Amino acid sequence: MSVHTTFYGYPKCSTCRDALKSLERKGVKPDETVNVFETPPTGEKLAEIIAKSGLGIKKFFNTSGEVYKEMQLKDKLPGMSEAEMIALLASNGRLIKRPIVYDGERVTVGYKEDEYERVWNRSGG
Repeated sequence: MSVHTTFYGYPKCSTCRDALKSLERKGVKPDETVNVFETPPTGEKLAEIIAKSGLGIKKFFNTSGEVYKEMQLKDKLPGMSEAEMIALLASNGRLIKRPIVYDGERVTVGYKEDEYERVWNRSGG
């Protein structure tokens, strides 16, 4: 079974560029690199990624982003359903914490080298 790896990031984001370099060092070459600002994942895709990640949906929000703050989501999210949160993420890629790397099984949100080492290191897995 071939694994299709998708990298959701933003080309001008230095963290995203560092994350891509880290993946390449581990022998992971994403099949698809998606600019989340231009093409955020669909609600359906986000729901799938969130389910596979085992993380809470709030981990997928870019809480330090301008749009998050402008929309006062810190106050609004607690009153929203998961479906509403997913629709919100799908509607604006700037709300999505980046990068997200997903291969159908494994998911990472954001970039921490130790997590990449654990999740994406081909030789270690």
